Amino acid sequence: MMKKTFIITLLFCAVLFSGYKKPETYVIDSEKNAAMHNNRGLMYMKDYWWYPAIQEFKIAISLSPDVQASSVYYNNLGECYMKVGAADLAQDCFERALGLYTLNFKYYQNLADCYQALGLVDAKIAQTYENDNPLNMIMRGLLFEKKGQLRDAIVVLDEFTAKEPDLIITAAVKDYIKKIVSDMYSKGADL
Repeated sequence: MMKKTFIITLLFCAVLFSGYKKPETYVIDSEKNAAMHNNRGLMYMKDYWWYPAIQEFKIAISLSPDVQASSVYYNNLGECYMKVGAADLAQDCFERALGLYTLNFKYYQNLADCYQALGLVDAKIAQTYENDNPLNMIMRGLLFEKKGQLRDAIVVLDEFTAKEPDLIITAAVKDYIKKIVSDMYSKGADL
């Protein structure tokens, strides 16, 4: 009997003090991987390797397609397309970036540049009047600037800042208005 108790105690202690632990499981995090591919794409862009950068941004988007962070990936992809002269492909990217996050002024600027490259400035100005979304005023102002109507651009952008003083994007719009005004004065144009 004592022998059985000793063996059972020995087995219990062996199991208890063996140091066994559950093996760790590796979790694949697609959003973390998407950010890694985006960063790799940015490194390629820095070295002017547009096509590998485009592929990295596409991978980042495919790993994390419908989250707010994807707006950055779409914008970066659009910038690459603009660098290689594919403004039609860039348009979709910039529009998707704005669809995911509407409060980044750079996205509006990139889209306005794209519309100018495609010759769509007048048509897109008309579209900005179609609904009452105040963010359309940003695009309208930028498109007026692209058209050379600086006074109209200042008026529209200033009206936006008056209507939406508390939005995150408003500070960037105010800074841009100052830039337009200083450019006008430096060129000798009158307000």
